[in-house]
Amino acid sequence: MAIQRIQSVYTVVRDMDKAQVFYERALGLTLKFRDQSRWSQFGVGGSNFALSSVEEAAQGATGTVVVFEADSLDGVRQSVEAAGGKFVSERDMGSHGRVQVFLDAENQIFQVFSRQASA
Repeated sequence: MAIQRIQSVYTVVRDMDKAQVFYERALGLTLKFRDQSRWSQFGVGGSNFALSSVEEAAQGATGTVVVFEADSLDGVRQSVEAAGGKFVSERDMGSHGRVQVFLDAENQIFQVFSRQASA
């Protein structure tokens, strides 16, 4: 496991249309991808900023969540737990990869994503 970059940062929103228009107007962001009312993603520099519905976000997430990208998820859970964090869940997205959800030492949610699909 090696963290390669911040894959994205997302903010949980309740009104996707309203939030998308706000970020387009307020910051001049250009929509890169939208999945109905579940997810809107903007490219910002070499990273992504997204708006997530409550249903699409990590369970219990509110506010903003950082998603780190790793070359693989091998050993991530063990490292996080050894440092005092907690494993919450894992989501397999098939050919899109997998993401693990954790709580850090302050009980803040973060995620680690890998494009590496399940074997």
